[in-house]
Amino acid sequence: MGKKYKNYDLKKTGMSFHSFSEEFIESARNNKTLEFSFRESSKSSLLAKIRYWWGWLVASVLLLFVGIPTLIFFWLIRRKTWMYPLANLGARIWLAANGAKVKVIGREKLDENKQYIFISNHRSYLDTAAMFCFAGKRLGIIAKKELLKVPVLGQGMGFVNVIAIDRSNPERALASMQKAREIVESGYSFGVFAEGTRAMPGQLLPFKKGAFHLAIQTATDIAPIAIKNTDIMMGKKSGKSFPGEIRMVFLDPIEIEGKSVNELLSETRLAIAKELASD
Repeated sequence: MGKKYKNYDLKKTGMSFHSFSEEFIESARNNKTLEFSFRESSKSSLLAKIRYWWGWLVASVLLLFVGIPTLIFFWLIRRKTWMYPLANLGARIWLAANGAKVKVIGREKLDENKQYIFISNHRSYLDTAAMFCFAGKRLGIIAKKELLKVPVLGQGMGFVNVIAIDRSNPERALASMQKAREIVESGYSFGVFAEGTRAMPGQLLPFKKGAFHLAIQTATDIAPIAIKNTDIMMGKKSGKSFPGEIRMVFLDPIEIEGKSVNELLSETRLAIAKELASD
C-alpha cells in the first residue's frame, strides 16, 4: 500500500469512541492521510472474482438494454428528470448483484425540509451507488471525469445531475462547480467524496476543498457520512466483490454559518475519522 501511516485501532489501544489521542485528532484536523485497521474477507476469493465480473455484466446489460432506449425516449420528450427514479433502481440492482446490502444509521438527524452537502469518505465503487440510493434526498453527485468515457453512462450522467470534475483543467473544474451550485440552488442536495478518488482499504486520504466552497457559496449545511465495509467488500484494485453489509453512518450536520473553508474541512474530516476508527 506504499507509504505507511499511523494505524488507528481503538480495540488495540483501549481508546473509547470519545477518547481519541491528541495525535489522532491533530492528524485528522490537519488533513493528513490516516490508516485504520483493515481485515480482509474470509470468504471465497474465486467466488468474489466471479461476482465482481457478474456485477459489471449486470451493469452493462442495464446500460445497453434499458439505459439507451430510455435516454433516447426521455430526451425526445424533454423529460430528463424522469430518469432519476430509473437510475436509482438501476443502482440498487447493481448493489444487489454484488451481494451488497445497505444499513443506514442516523439519517433521522437530518431535517426533512433542508438540503445538504453530503460529504463522505470513498474506498470503493459501491460508495457512489449507496449514497445515490440511500441519502434519503434527491441529490447530484460529483464524479471523476473518467466516467464520461463510459458508453451510455457518460451520456446519461447529466440526466441525473452527476457532474464530472476535470481537476487537471482549472477552467473546466470551475465550470463544473458552477453547475453544481445551480443544481443545489434548484432544490437538490449534493453528494461529494471529498478525497477526490478512492482510497486504498483502510485509508482516509486528505480532503479537497471544493465541497466546502460549494457549501459556503450555496449557504448549505454539511451532512458528514462515514461509509464502512465497502473496502472489505470491493476494495480498490482488488478485482473482487464480496457479499456483505455496507454501513452508511450519518453524523451530526455541521452548520456553515460563520465558518471558513478550512474550519469546515477540519470539523467534517474529524467527525468522519472518529466514526471510521470506532469499529
